[in-house]
Amino acid sequence: MRLYDIIKKKRDGEELSKEEIDFFIRGVTDGSIPDYQISALLMAIYFQGMTVRETCDLTYAVRDSGEKLDSSQLRGIRVDKHSTGGVGDKTSLVVAPIVASYGISVAKMSGRGLGHTGGTIDKLEAIDGFRTTLSEEEFVAQVNSIGLAIVGQSKQFAPADKKLYALRDVTATVDSMPLIASSIMGKKLAADDDCIVLDVKTGSGSFMKTVEKSRELARLMVDIGKGAGKKMAAIITNMDRPLGRAIGNSLEVIEAVETLGGRGPEDFTEVCLTLAGYMLSLAGKGTFEEGRDLARRAIGSGAALEKLIETVKAQGGDERLIREPERFRKAKFSHAVLSAKSGYLVSADTEKYGLASLALGAGRNTAEDEIDYAAGIILKKKTGDRVEAGEEIATLYADREDLFAEAEKILLGATEIGPDRPADEPLIYDVIE
Repeated sequence: MRLYDIIKKKRDGEELSKEEIDFFIRGVTDGSIPDYQISALLMAIYFQGMTVRETCDLTYAVRDSGEKLDSSQLRGIRVDKHSTGGVGDKTSLVVAPIVASYGISVAKMSGRGLGHTGGTIDKLEAIDGFRTTLSEEEFVAQVNSIGLAIVGQSKQFAPADKKLYALRDVTATVDSMPLIASSIMGKKLAADDDCIVLDVKTGSGSFMKTVEKSRELARLMVDIGKGAGKKMAAIITNMDRPLGRAIGNSLEVIEAVETLGGRGPEDFTEVCLTLAGYMLSLAGKGTFEEGRDLARRAIGSGAALEKLIETVKAQGGDERLIREPERFRKAKFSHAVLSAKSGYLVSADTEKYGLASLALGAGRNTAEDEIDYAAGIILKKKTGDRVEAGEEIATLYADREDLFAEAEKILLGATEIGPDRPADEPLIYDVIE
């Protein structure tokens, strides 16, 4: 078998066999296929697409390219959630403790942020001492002991995806439906959870800019998971505005803690309750409505916040930061961004809001960049709010004052103020089960 023939076949719009896809992924993993041929096939897939069967086969090949978590070591039913990436999206810090507080195992492997989207692991590393790398023995023992562990993605899981993503990133083939689905689900299936809830973002701050494309991706990933014997649900949520009011690592941890204390922003709380409700329902705790009610109770009783504190302590973090969030290190400088005119905040380009936070040092342009965990943005106004000329619409935080000018320029350029209040948009567009 030659990759040349596989490239030609896909270039011409033909369907690849399982054997051809397996051959491709083996070559990616062991290095026997050169980057230029991998890139050529990725581009052919980008233009010609893949059938559902092809995408499933690609996903399972990615899953099988490395080790898989030995789930037999974990007690009880296991449930996980995955977000396709957004701005201000710190839901894992809330929903994982909620679900684990009911005795369900949440053995979570999360990623770092890159570009305008944040990463759960970066947020957790804003907590002094928190260990995001555990041995498999430590990971399993912690999940079996307290029901929750959150660690960085292991290099041993789905290694083919790491190589494919690096090449997609430099060949303009990231936003390909089958390549996105196989990347996300290949890693999720390697973790071998029983139930998976997907938070598929749509809008200006997401990879999928339209509801139709987000719905298509959600259905595809649900079908892949079901084909692997998993219980699945995908919730399509609005990313035409940042989620919550905090953008930036320690600022988002603080907002997550406030939410677990019942004091979170309304939009963020709603998304968390929805995700947790479906996670609890898939795990056997009743209907979605019953799961949502259980999630609200876990917040009201303080059980979910205590579970987060227990997890932080177990992974070496300073639990005092969760009990008393004012202990988090503050940025050296702050800067108020003021509106130039009166009116309503009509729209916000969420991706650019994320880039403004990046300009303050809250994220990475490359994997090697260092993060300023205290940097970021607190939004004072969001889409639909009334704004007066000279009124503060956001506060910027950074350790260097010279970073404010660029971040303010990006944020103001991404914010439209107009005379009429915009129509309300749904926070949750659809659920695919």
